[in-house]
Amino acid sequence: MMAQGDGAALGGFDYSNCRRNQMLEKAGIKLDRYLKTGTTIVGLVYQDGVILGADTRATEGDIVADKNCEKIHYLAPNIYCCGAGTAADTEAVTDMVRTQLELHRYATGRGSRVITALTMLKSHLFNYQGHVSAALVLGGFDVSGPHLHTVYPHGSTDTLPFATMGSGSLAAMSVFEAGFREKMTKEEGMSLVSDAICAGIFNDLGSGSNVDLCVITKAGKEYLRNHMTPNQRVITKGYTFKRGHTPILSTKIVPLRDRVDVSEGEAMEE
Repeated sequence: MMAQGDGAALGGFDYSNCRRNQMLEKAGIKLDRYLKTGTTIVGLVYQDGVILGADTRATEGDIVADKNCEKIHYLAPNIYCCGAGTAADTEAVTDMVRTQLELHRYATGRGSRVITALTMLKSHLFNYQGHVSAALVLGGFDVSGPHLHTVYPHGSTDTLPFATMGSGSLAAMSVFEAGFREKMTKEEGMSLVSDAICAGIFNDLGSGSNVDLCVITKAGKEYLRNHMTPNQRVITKGYTFKRGHTPILSTKIVPLRDRVDVSEGEAMEE
């Protein structure tokens, strides 16, 4: 925190501890590491719009904190965003941009543009140089058609026909690389996005639980909460094995009375 000449304080982050930590690491002192979160988020452009997908597992280190959280965030009626990283950061950043886009629609009377949301997100993240841990997959449909962008925590962006982010991104990308083609139908795109998320769920320990999808077209959006539940837990009470399911190789019954008598006889002989 720095002060002006009149004594009033200016708000903001103080990065002096970052320089101190770098100096301590160079001196050989091991510092505590922050806990990385696990997520698989993806996006895909098909012939009529954009499909976003995400898993629903939230972690605290090696603990599963929430099995069915929502990682697809609302920004505007025609724009949605998947978030990976620190949950508090992704919520705060997307809520801030959502509010700004809504105020802009009130002031102009026009629908939100995807490029506007992208500029707001990357400008905010660039200002904090990666200290706000939010990696985003932004998708939407506006007057110029469907758009899909990735936004990294440092503020860099990409514009791609399909994208993956999070700890399960490599597993999801392998599915996209093998199955993506241009001008896919809605059903083909939803199937491919679901398979990509499932690849992250089953191959990344930080990803898990269910598959959420969001389909955005010119006509509107379709948010499919828990579109797939590949890890549904089945709890059974008692054993339900039928007779003959497990073969019985031999049976031996020893009466308890005879067992006690034999033990007493052996003790007397000693």
